[in-house]
Amino acid sequence: MICTVKQPGIVIRGSGLVFREKGTTLPPLQSCSFVFREKPQRYLISVQKPLHLSSVVGVGNVIKPVRCEKSVFVCGAYEADRSEVEATEAPSEAAKKVKIGIYFATWWALNVVFNIYNKKVLNAYPYPWLTSTLSLACGSLMMLISWATRIAEAPKTDLEFWKSLFPVAVAHTIGHVAATVSMSKVAVSFTHIIKSGEPAFSVLVSRFILGETFPVPVYLSLVPIIGGCALAAVTELNFNMIGFMGAMISNLAFVFRNIFSKKGMKGKSVSGMNYYACLSILSLVILTPFAIAVEGPQMWAAGYQTALSQIGPQFLWWVAAQSVFYHLYNQVSYMSLDEISPLTFSIGNTMKRISVIVSSIIIFHTPVQPVNALGAAIAVLGTFLYSQGHCRLFVEGIVVLPIV
Repeated sequence: MICTVKQPGIVIRGSGLVFREKGTTLPPLQSCSFVFREKPQRYLISVQKPLHLSSVVGVGNVIKPVRCEKSVFVCGAYEADRSEVEATEAPSEAAKKVKIGIYFATWWALNVVFNIYNKKVLNAYPYPWLTSTLSLACGSLMMLISWATRIAEAPKTDLEFWKSLFPVAVAHTIGHVAATVSMSKVAVSFTHIIKSGEPAFSVLVSRFILGETFPVPVYLSLVPIIGGCALAAVTELNFNMIGFMGAMISNLAFVFRNIFSKKGMKGKSVSGMNYYACLSILSLVILTPFAIAVEGPQMWAAGYQTALSQIGPQFLWWVAAQSVFYHLYNQVSYMSLDEISPLTFSIGNTMKRISVIVSSIIIFHTPVQPVNALGAAIAVLGTFLYSQGHCRLFVEGIVVLPIV
């Protein structure tokens, strides 16, 4: 509603004002500006805090702009209390926290389920290149169907977007395949213990390749990370060099993925869900010819017959489940990144590894020595301290964590 009151030499305009009688309450208003014009001077009064009109005295029951020589309306106003403004904002903040909590719980649960089915498939069908390809193919198909049926809004992309995405997709493909190769050779828990050392790779690459420097606490946090991973590797009962190197290569690849993503996606208005969908599609295009060259259809067919004879039709469900859950957990993680800071995401990623390590040990009855468990705990603690060290940098504006 707009109220205009004119007197000789004075004009008062109120936009977004609400009139009420005494004794009634109204929600807080956004802003109000009064302009007083008198010759030869002008005065501008801008009130940033919400104003409430406490009373209006008018002619009759109809309020409308009137031009006359005397005042038609007498308006009383009071400044809204901060508590009144915050009361309207509280529900939205609470709803946002609940939404983030749901994202985190869903992300962790889907990741645990994926790792379980992925390990089941790899135990019966040790072809990690095909398994990785199926994961990307399933997610790409799901998103293409969602866009075609308009369940999800298709992203608006151009050639520059795909050029920026290409190095990210290359690094993502390498990291995904390397992690799958690692899990095909060693226990899921061991792979994730080694992958918890990713912050160490991030700092080292940023320091020696990008020339970035960090405060002493960040460097000190690398000591328990590296020491814990080394202790866990030395005491691992089923240690395998290919599995160990696969996890290490995955760490390095994902660090470069984060760097390329941070540099290439500045100014790109694509949601987290669609960003990961485009990443999956491009990674699938890159990976498919390499998967055929490394393993090939003949090996896949022979392995399929063996797995089907040992496991039965249930094997197909395992393959479908690991493919679907891989895409879902990654999609939810990127959707979470739309709602939270990269720092919170990094801490959540650390907690996710704990849930995966513990659940895989319980489900697969992985033998763990006390020293091995101690190494894992030290590595995860170091990752948490690393996140806390970055917390101070993030708040002070010294460094912004890359998108992961």
